[in-house]
Amino acid sequence: MTSGFEGAAVSVRQVGSYTVSEDSTRLDPRAIHAYLTRSYWSAGISLEIVERAMRRSLCIGAYDGAGAQVGLVRLISDYATFCYVCDVYVLEEHRGRGLSKAMLAMANEHPMLQGLRRWSLVTADAHGLYGQFGFTAVAQPERHMERLQPDVYRKR
Repeated sequence: MTSGFEGAAVSVRQVGSYTVSEDSTRLDPRAIHAYLTRSYWSAGISLEIVERAMRRSLCIGAYDGAGAQVGLVRLISDYATFCYVCDVYVLEEHRGRGLSKAMLAMANEHPMLQGLRRWSLVTADAHGLYGQFGFTAVAQPERHMERLQPDVYRKR
């Protein structure tokens, strides 16, 4: 059995012929990079940055029957108060099979992410998906701030 976060058993579930898992040894940095570098939120990101981000995050992957990575949810958390959900994707040809829902459900149920005061994310087009997991628009947007460098990956 593969160990998960802090030696805990890895959570794995089947979704039809697909597997959803938090096993970090299954993650394929090159496949993740191939998607993220063409995404609207990480265009031009380098493989080195993707690998560094993965090492410092809890990642849940989706894999086809041959074991190829076809999806990801990356979670950044202090495991006490807050979790930021990011880099959520399923490759176009594998969409519509419940993989994003299965990965988000696994994140929502993860034992290290229970009792957190706030979960946060940013999306341009998946409000309906995230709404199924309790996400809503920011209630008091005037209290939220950000420091955004939208072209940071293209400058390197």
